[in-house]
Amino acid sequence: MNEFKNKVAVITGAASGIGRGLAVRCAQEGMKIVLADVETDALGKAECDIKKMGADVIGVVTDVSKPENLKRLALKTLSTYGTVDLLFNNAGVGAGATLWESTIKDCQWVIDVNLWGVIHGIREFIPIMLKQTTPCHVVNTASISGLR
Repeated sequence: MNEFKNKVAVITGAASGIGRGLAVRCAQEGMKIVLADVETDALGKAECDIKKMGADVIGVVTDVSKPENLKRLALKTLSTYGTVDLLFNNAGVGAGATLWESTIKDCQWVIDVNLWGVIHGIREFIPIMLKQTTPCHVVNTASISGLR
């Protein structure tokens, strides 16, 4: 994919950090953008800020740990833009402590978002992308924890 103008990007974890940076860059490239994040207020602010840049953008509150949320995100993307060209599986969390100091609940939350969120995104969007006749790409973001 060499041309990004008018392509559709779906970005999870889009309300802050790397996700927000990706959204800004996509806006600069003239892309249509679907922002997904679990943080409602931050997502609304990001959507407003990206719109001020002149981008065609929508925000969809999404908890990537829940497969039904990814299904809803895909359906909203298709009903709004009709296609998806780039999927950024970017949502990620950290428990803020070492593994031995974290609770099982903290560990489960990290796995549900960082691992299952990516799996849910791939399972929902890849079949859509395979049916399209245009080049499509998936980018999965991982922290150093993904390498350990």
